[in-house]
Parts: sequence; C-alpha cells; structure tokens
Amino acid sequence: MGEQLTLADAAATRRLGADLATLLLGEGPRLLLLRGDLGAGKTCLVQGLAQELGIAEPITSPTFALAQHYRGQLAGRSTHLVHLDLYRLEQPEAADELFAQEEEEALAQEAVLAVEWPERLSVTPAPAWQVHLLIDADGRLARVQAPGEPEAIASRNAST
Repeated sequence: MGEQLTLADAAATRRLGADLATLLLGEGPRLLLLRGDLGAGKTCLVQGLAQELGIAEPITSPTFALAQHYRGQLAGRSTHLVHLDLYRLEQPEAADELFAQEEEEALAQEAVLAVEWPERLSVTPAPAWQVHLLIDADGRLARVQAPGEPEAIASRNAST
C-alpha cells in the first residue's frame, strides 16, 4: 500500500479501517500499529476494522482499561480483535510486558491485534501493518505502510 491518503471525515477513517481488516485477515501478520496524536482518529479507525470483522459491540478507546477483547462473526466463522492502548504506559518495560501478553493471546485466538501508541514499546514489532494518522486542515492524513515495506512513516516522534 505504502501511500498517503486524505480522510475527509470520521466515516472515511472508518472505511480505511474496514479496508485494512480485509488485508489483516489475509496471509501475513495480523498486527496493526496505529500512531498519531490524541484525537487523530486511531480509535475511529479501529471501529471500522471491528465492523468489518463482524463485531457488533461498541468499540471505545481502551486508554484506561489498556486492552479490550472483542468477538465477532464473519462469513460464518468467529473473528477476534484485541485492541491495545499503550498511551498511559510511559515505561517501555511495562508496555513491552503488556504487549507480549496480549500478542500471545492474540496469536492463540488468531485475532487481529490493533495497538495504539506503539512508540511506547522499546522496539517496533515486525512484521506489522502501520498507520500514522495526522490531523490536517482538510480532515486527516493517513500514511499506510504494509509489512516489509521500506519506512513510509515519518519518524516515531513526528507530530506533523
């Protein structure tokens, strides 16, 4: 994919999440790393992802719970989503530990693992899909990087 997209509104952000769901259910990693400032649309993107996975329950930011687990049905088969938010974990060791636990569970369930604030980890997990959401005058910009593609996302700490 390796491209930059303009997302005019929340509906467009959810559509990008739905498009990514199809890719995440294909061959390859089921790991999605989401970067962006507060309010950039990370949880909104996960809502579109969840809808495409057949998950009916409301998707909210797991900032205080740190992780949310969801089940859905898609084409007669169970789907699973683990939504992880590392924002409150300022120590890389704590973020690494939680990520390792949730990754193990996601692998066991064949779940999609969506991680907000992966920059809190000591090392960027690979292979993974990556999306960097930026607030723009026209809505949002999304930079999407497929697993194995050269770095398409601005530096880990970029805010613009």
